[in-house]
Amino acid sequence: MRSLKRNGLAGLSRRDFIGGALVTSSALGLAPAAVLAGAEGVKRVPPIAVFTKVYQELKLTFEASADITAEAGLEGIDSPVRPAGEVLPERATEDLPKYVELLRRKNLSMPLITTAITNTGSAQAETMLRLAKRLGIQFYRLGFIQRQADASATKQMAEVKAQLKDLVSLNKEIGICGLLQNHSPSGNTVYFGGDLSELREAVEGFAPEQLGIAFDIGHALRVHGDDWRGKFEKLKPHFKIAYVKDVKRDGDWVALGQGDIEKTGYFGLLRALGYAAPVSLHIEYEWAEGGRKNRDLLLKVLKANAQVLRGWLGRS
Repeated sequence: MRSLKRNGLAGLSRRDFIGGALVTSSALGLAPAAVLAGAEGVKRVPPIAVFTKVYQELKLTFEASADITAEAGLEGIDSPVRPAGEVLPERATEDLPKYVELLRRKNLSMPLITTAITNTGSAQAETMLRLAKRLGIQFYRLGFIQRQADASATKQMAEVKAQLKDLVSLNKEIGICGLLQNHSPSGNTVYFGGDLSELREAVEGFAPEQLGIAFDIGHALRVHGDDWRGKFEKLKPHFKIAYVKDVKRDGDWVALGQGDIEKTGYFGLLRALGYAAPVSLHIEYEWAEGGRKNRDLLLKVLKANAQVLRGWLGRS
């Protein structure tokens, strides 16, 4: 199995990451950003791009989003560009370039976006992906596909792969990579690909440069427990982006460092793989702790989670 370092995850400069000239000879091609200085000298850790769904809770403007991201010491954002998202698909042509420019003025980047696209017929799919490519966005996460209770797993797999085939062709033409995320069940909703074996089968036969995986260790732990590691090994050829949020084994989302994901050995695995692509930081827990949500508290939450995450990513 080739390591991710051989696949092109070894370091580019922070300026390359920021500036939007993000493509290298590999499909991953994204740069490490943060540099930590310690007793062992200087070490690089992957850049952190916050998933800005949390910003929607405060209804932040694009400019305010760029400001708080910079103040928190993060490197960029992963923006929801989807219905009811931070950027609405029907306004993407107008709003997304403005947002990216505001970020760049703060030396920030938007290396990936989160969409509701599941096939080439999804609303604004081709227009939005071509725009994203022009803006230097390398990855987009596909929308979720629910498991069909009235269809066999085999039948739905065939249907999904047929849809993905057309989407992968479009990705190749544009030069962008789509991502499937593993997601644990929510209430009565079961997500296609939440089981890592099913996810592996879904991406089999597709080039990783056009269809990869956004691996979420929190959801993997909820679904598979300690068995996640063996299943992840089979996904590595398509592994592109790490999603990080902490969770207790009983299923509650918590602040980074208060759950169980550090104990899994996942971050040691990322370091061993030479992972240097952006890490998408998700704030999914009740971060106001019963109080009123406001900018000052969100800034504190961002800084605290980023500090913990950088410690995990950069630890020897």
